[in-house]
Amino acid sequence: QVHAEESGGGLVQAGGSLRLSCASSGRAFSTYNMGWFRQAPGKEREFVAAIRWTGGSAFYSDSVKGRFTISRDDAKNTVYLQMNSLKPEDTAVYYCAGAGNYPLNQAKNYGYWGQGTQVTVSS
Repeated sequence: QVHAEESGGGLVQAGGSLRLSCASSGRAFSTYNMGWFRQAPGKEREFVAAIRWTGGSAFYSDSVKGRFTISRDDAKNTVYLQMNSLKPEDTAVYYCAGAGNYPLNQAKNYGYWGQGTQVTVSS
């Protein structure tokens, strides 16, 4: 069973930056499509970004495009989410998801999840 653990969340002022990390166990990480989702209080979990296992193509939601960057380091079994120009509406628990099948913007298509890390953006 694969496990994932996020880190890097915290409190930041609007306009600031954070980098989230997600480390996965197991030996097949390099063959997994990986994603980030987030869930704000009272809202459904929503897609943020995804990166393919081959070629490293990345996909983003319209709400974060141009501000967030997803990347991966297969040697470290880790996927990252660099978040710049943060806004109060980015406040949510951010979840790492692994072993995704297409389409990658749907949470139901991922095989494992991390426990989440809180990101709070103050105005």
